[in-house]
Amino acid sequence: MSSQNEKQDPERREHKGSSRLLHRVGDATSLARVGLAVASLTALWLVVGFVVGFPAWWNNVLYSVTSSITLVMVFVIQHTQARQQAATQRKLDEVVRAVPTANNRLIAVEEAASDGELEKLADSNLDHRKRAEAEGQQ
Repeated sequence: MSSQNEKQDPERREHKGSSRLLHRVGDATSLARVGLAVASLTALWLVVGFVVGFPAWWNNVLYSVTSSITLVMVFVIQHTQARQQAATQRKLDEVVRAVPTANNRLIAVEEAASDGELEKLADSNLDHRKRAEAEGQQ
């Protein structure tokens, strides 16, 4: 059924491909050998810079490249963290759903509740903790 939805919605198919690309970039840049390669290229850049006397264009290229890479990595990191956080929230929702004594109002609370509702839930949890401490529970 999901493949049928993807055939009908090209934007969803594009989003899925973009997500996959961002994850591949994130996975690739998290490898130790990539860090070593970047450090080596930086050292090589400095050595060649000393040899050619650091002309103005040399610095401009460095600034442009590092700014571009930084901008791309901000979006890669933001996307992967948001996806991981969403997956963690779904897992926690499943745990809450599975525990019979859990407060089911907490399921998907990060999306459904207003800030005021979140504060009420936090106050309720704090009150529960204080009562438990007063009763000698930990």
